[in-house]
Amino acid sequence: MKSKKDLKDEQILKDQAEDNMENAEEAFDENEETSREEQVTDDKEEQQTKEEEELQTKYLRLAADFQNYKRRVEKEKNDIYAYANEKLMVDLLNVIDNFDRALAVESIDTGMKEGMEMILKQLIDVLEKCGLEEVPTEGQPFDPNCHHAVQTESSDAHDSGQVTKVLQKGYTLNKKVIRPSMVIVAE
Repeated sequence: MKSKKDLKDEQILKDQAEDNMENAEEAFDENEETSREEQVTDDKEEQQTKEEEELQTKYLRLAADFQNYKRRVEKEKNDIYAYANEKLMVDLLNVIDNFDRALAVESIDTGMKEGMEMILKQLIDVLEKCGLEEVPTEGQPFDPNCHHAVQTESSDAHDSGQVTKVLQKGYTLNKKVIRPSMVIVAE
């Protein structure tokens, strides 16, 4: 049989084993709980990182959209400045045409003709400062973007497709055709 001391030692060992088991279970539970908390924290961090990336992407797109908007508004503003006088210019072209017709009349007084030429030159100079330019025509190849062919004729002096005669001058305003030249083209 076992002595009391052995029994007591055995009991102490049992108690220690039970305590160790309880401590191990508690440690396991704590470790499992910590693991779950870490998993939840990792999931939250991952979700937060995704949200930050989405917000960053949205921000970059919004910034790009805003830059495009600013460029578009600036271009529209420049176009408005460049072509604000277009209607006035077109109306003044009729005045220039009338001056040209009046100067073509041979029966007018020389002094009157010189005065009209000076006024016409001054008017054209002012309009040129605003961006008006005459379309080059006679002797040039026909360009449907800036010429309006109203007739064709056979010509030995000009190649086929060249402008032979200008019936009405054409003009551009800041490189935009506001009135095409009315021309006769060689066949």
